Amino acid sequence: MTGALINHLWQSTLFAAAAGLLAIAFRKNRAQVRYWLWFSASLKFLVPFSLLTRLGSQLEWAPATKEMVSPAVTITMAQIALPFAESAPPVPYVPDGLDWTPIAIFGVWICGFAGIALIRFRGWLRIRDAVRSSSRIDLPAAVEVRSSPGLLEPGVVGFLRPILLMPAGIAERLTPPQLEAVLAHELCHVRRRDNLFASIHMIVEAVFWFHPLAWWIGARLVEERERACDEEVLSLGSEPRVYAEGILNVCKLYVESPLACVSGVTGSNLKERVEAIMTNRVALRLNLVRKVALACAGMAALALPVVVGMMNAHPSRAQSKEDALTFEVASVKPANPDSRGMEAGFIPGGSFRAVNVTLKELVAIAYNITCASKNSCPERISGGPGWIDSARFVVVAKASQSAQASSLTQGGQLRQRLQALLADRFKLVVRRETKEMPVYHLVVARNGPKFKEYVGDAPGGVRGRGNGQIIGERASLYGLVGNLTGIVGRPVVDRTGLTGRYDFKLEWVPEVGGGGEKAQGASVSDLSGPSIFAALQEQLGLKLEPHKGPVEMIVIEGAEKPSEN
Repeated sequence: MTGALINHLWQSTLFAAAAGLLAIAFRKNRAQVRYWLWFSASLKFLVPFSLLTRLGSQLEWAPATKEMVSPAVTITMAQIALPFAESAPPVPYVPDGLDWTPIAIFGVWICGFAGIALIRFRGWLRIRDAVRSSSRIDLPAAVEVRSSPGLLEPGVVGFLRPILLMPAGIAERLTPPQLEAVLAHELCHVRRRDNLFASIHMIVEAVFWFHPLAWWIGARLVEERERACDEEVLSLGSEPRVYAEGILNVCKLYVESPLACVSGVTGSNLKERVEAIMTNRVALRLNLVRKVALACAGMAALALPVVVGMMNAHPSRAQSKEDALTFEVASVKPANPDSRGMEAGFIPGGSFRAVNVTLKELVAIAYNITCASKNSCPERISGGPGWIDSARFVVVAKASQSAQASSLTQGGQLRQRLQALLADRFKLVVRRETKEMPVYHLVVARNGPKFKEYVGDAPGGVRGRGNGQIIGERASLYGLVGNLTGIVGRPVVDRTGLTGRYDFKLEWVPEVGGGGEKAQGASVSDLSGPSIFAALQEQLGLKLEPHKGPVEMIVIEGAEKPSEN
C-alpha cells in the first residue's frame, strides 16, 4: 500500500513537471492554455497511472476464463485418471506484533486533513453568512447579483447556481467604467466555471496536504485563472488604465475572499497583472502547429500508461490464452469397431488421450460432467445428433512446450483446450443450463476416513474394475466421485474436504440402476455382500447423504463428425 502511494506521488510529480515545461513553452499564448495544463497536473493526483495501466492490460489480451473444476477425469468402465499436483493450502501469516508505523502515518495524515477541512469550513461559514445577509440588486449581468454588507471583495459564489456577490456601496467607490470592467471580470469567471475547477483542486490540496507540489499547483491555477480573465476583459474593449485602476481600488478597499473556490478579482501577483494590463499585452492564439503539439501531449499523457499496460500484459496474457485454449497437435480418428473397453484422461505434461469414446463422453470430460455409465449421461447431457453416443473415436492431443509447465496445476486450462478441440474438429456448439435435482454429498463418516494419504510425486489414478470394485492408487477422490455418480444414478458432490492423494479399494455387490435390486446372476454369497452405501462407510469411512442442489446441464445444439487425420 505504501509502495503504491509513493509510486503514485512520484508519477504525479513528474507529470506536474512536464505540465510546467509545457506551460513555459506556451508562455506567450493565452493564459487559458496554461491554466488547463496546470489543472491536468492537479487531476493527476486523483487519477493514478496504475488505473490506466490496468485498463491497457485488459483491452486486448483478456485473461482466459478459468473453470474451477476437478483436476482428474473419470468416465466409463476402465479408465485413466491421472491426478494433477495440488498446491498446499496457504498458511495464514500471523504477525509477531502490531505494526504501529502505518497507524502513525494514517494518524498524521488524518490530522492534517482535518486541519485543512476545518480551515475550509470556517471560510465557507464566512461566505455563507455574507450570502445570507445580502440583498438582490439590479445590475446588467447573466447571473443573480446580490449586495452584501462587509468588506469582502466582489466574487462569484457557487458553481451550480452561481451568485455574483458585490460589497455594499461599491458603485459609489468605483467609477462606472471601473465597475463595468470589474463586473466583466467576474462574469468571465462564471463562463469559465472557475469555481468548479477550484473546488476540485481544493479536494486535491486537502487529500495531499503533505505534498508541496499540490499547493504550488494551486497557486499557479489562481495565477493563470486571473490572467485568463484579464486577457478576456481587455479583448472585450475595456480601457487598460481604467481596468487596472479598478483592480487597485478593489484591493485598497476590500479584503480578498477566504476561499479559492470563490473567484474574485484580486488574486495572483498583483504587480505582474497590472504591468501586463498596462502594457496591453495581447496574448497570442494557438496556431495550428501548437494546437497539434498540445493535443499530442495530452493524448500521450493518457495513452502512455495504457500502452505500457498493454505491453506488459502481452506476453503473459497472450501465452495464457494460447495455452488455455489450444492443443499444439491433435489427432481424431474413428475407433476400431471390434475394440472393447475404453480409456480416457489427461496425462501429466498437458496431453490428452481417449480410446474408443463417444462424443458424449468427450463432452462429459471437457465440461466436467461426471458420468461413469451410459445411464447417467443422458440426464445431464442432451441434444445433438443421434450418433453422439454411438460413434466412437480415438483422440490424441498434445499441448505446446510452453503449456506443459503449467498443465499439471491448471486442470481448468486442460479442459478449455479440450473444449476448443471439440469445437474445432467436431463443430460442437453447446449451451449450459442449471437444474435443481437430487444429488448425493460424499462426506466423511463419524469415525473418519479409513485410508492413508500418499506423499510423493509418482502418478496414479482410479480404476473401475466393474462388477463391484473400484481401486485407487495414489489418486485424489475426484475419480472416486466420478465413478460413484454413475453407480448411484445421481450426481455426487465431494464434501469430504480431503484434497490429497490416497490408496484405497472399494468392493460391493452391484445393483441394477441404483434401485437397490441385486444384479442378476449374483451368487448366494454375492447377495449377502454390502451395498455401495454400506461398503463406502465400512471400507473407506465415507458416507453418501441425499440432498437436492443445482446441477449443471449441457445441451448440445450442434455437432458434426470430424474428418479423419
